[in-house]
Amino acid sequence: MAQKEIEIILTRQLASYLAMPIFIVDPQGSLVFYNEPAEAILGKRFEETGEMSQDEWVRLFAPSDGKGNAVALDRLPLAQVLANSRPANSNFWIRGMDSIARHIELFAFPLVGQTNRNLGAVAIFWETPA
Repeated sequence: MAQKEIEIILTRQLASYLAMPIFIVDPQGSLVFYNEPAEAILGKRFEETGEMSQDEWVRLFAPSDGKGNAVALDRLPLAQVLANSRPANSNFWIRGMDSIARHIELFAFPLVGQTNRNLGAVAIFWETPA
């Protein structure tokens, strides 16, 4: 495994102590961590999935609108944050790794390290009624 930036390590540690679902990606959009509260929504423990590329997690969770149409990658908040370095939010459906469809609200923001380094993005999300 490649060495991680200290800010990523600390963000991951912070996320592990919080009771809200958190998803962390690197500057290329690859998933680097999600915490235990996120596991209940995503359908599998992070220790079982490990890190994965953006293409993998987008395909796996299959974000869709209320009519079942796939949400384009550039419309997903995490992709918008990585492209624009600004917070973004949205609500959409995902299919967890347990095959259960869930409606989620997601807020994402850039993860900026010391000396203004782009380290990726963090998403905080929760399940909501459709």
